[in-house]
Amino acid sequence: MGIRRWHDAATIVLWILELFLFRLATSQSFIGVNYGTIADNLPPPASTASLLMSTSIGKLRLYEPQPDLVAALAGSNISILLGIPNGAVPNLASSPAAAASWAAANIPTTVPVSAISVGNELLNSDDPTLAPQLLPAMQNLLAALPAGSTTKISTVHSMAVLSASDPPSSGAFHPDLAGSLDPVLDFLHQNGAPFMINPYPYFAYASDTRPETLAFCLFQPNAGRVDAVSGLTYTNMFDAQLDAIRAALDAKGYSDVDIVIAETGWPYKGDADEAGATVDNAKAYNTNLVAHLKSQVGTPRTPGKSVDTYIFALYDEDLKGGPESERSFGLYKTDLTANYDVGLAKSSSTAAPTSLNPVPAQGTPQPSKGTMPTGFCETTAAVPGSTQGQQLPQSSSCYIPGGAVSRRTDASTWRLVLFGVLLCLVKVAGN
Repeated sequence: MGIRRWHDAATIVLWILELFLFRLATSQSFIGVNYGTIADNLPPPASTASLLMSTSIGKLRLYEPQPDLVAALAGSNISILLGIPNGAVPNLASSPAAAASWAAANIPTTVPVSAISVGNELLNSDDPTLAPQLLPAMQNLLAALPAGSTTKISTVHSMAVLSASDPPSSGAFHPDLAGSLDPVLDFLHQNGAPFMINPYPYFAYASDTRPETLAFCLFQPNAGRVDAVSGLTYTNMFDAQLDAIRAALDAKGYSDVDIVIAETGWPYKGDADEAGATVDNAKAYNTNLVAHLKSQVGTPRTPGKSVDTYIFALYDEDLKGGPESERSFGLYKTDLTANYDVGLAKSSSTAAPTSLNPVPAQGTPQPSKGTMPTGFCETTAAVPGSTQGQQLPQSSSCYIPGGAVSRRTDASTWRLVLFGVLLCLVKVAGN
């Protein structure tokens, strides 16, 4: 091969690598953020749009229509997960005409709408009249979408829909929800829509405040936990919860239904008795979560498969009731300054996983749970979101840890890049 050919090959290789690295830095379409509005000091929509466009965030979840913010996002390539409040579900369920009217008034045309969530944690709300109306509302809204629309219709669940996650491979839905949940799952399957859920490792840690559990929740070095049934190793709570959800869907026969993490996050401040609600822990969780998602390593059960994840939340919400943590989940203050950096700015490189020392429980420790950590369960804690302050029933039993090693490779992505590089070299060599 002559010098000219080698030069051409090197140019092509560098172009491929630059394209790949640019995609990693700027096109994180699977990383989103929640936009909560329980506040009286939110920035103007144009300022929020500018902030979002300065980051690698590719998705924004709205709990209800926000036309001014949506208009400000036009041309940004940021997609919307559009929410419908629980209180609006009965109207959508009442008739196709009502759903068509809502769709015409609220589905934007200037930005892509990846999905519409009909309600938030509705099946575990304190209003039992809503559950029977969920599926009719979803069906009516689907029929109201414009012809050729790629928008998916779904709903968001809390982890309380699970009856078991001990171990993750035995994940299962609550049987007493079957009458309402099973038809919804079939609807998702029939229409290619995702199953959306809100897992919070923070609340699992709050019921077991031992240092090793905190490290497991923060994606930090730990002894690991082994699923004795599947033999799979888990090194963080997020993957374990995600795989428990995956197992529950698979057990119902819906292995083709994708999962979307509609909320997850960690508070940076809390009351004296709120274990682990600190800046260091919030930074560790969200920074390591972002790095984990960007690596596209997947989970032990589904390696190499990234999952769309919406971090809670963009801003603090000062009007929320409840403990201090409820007002302290924001990545940013409402003056647009960061509470802490998680590596989402477009101008920065991918943030390295943080090894900040976990900050243990503040103030009064939680009641002892004995020698076994709570693992993959979420206990009766108020989960942030549009149903904040609502007490959730205990959702799952707990997982017993064992020895483990880390699974942190990005093999599938790099194999694809190397294949492209080798293909170019072969093509040049053959000329």
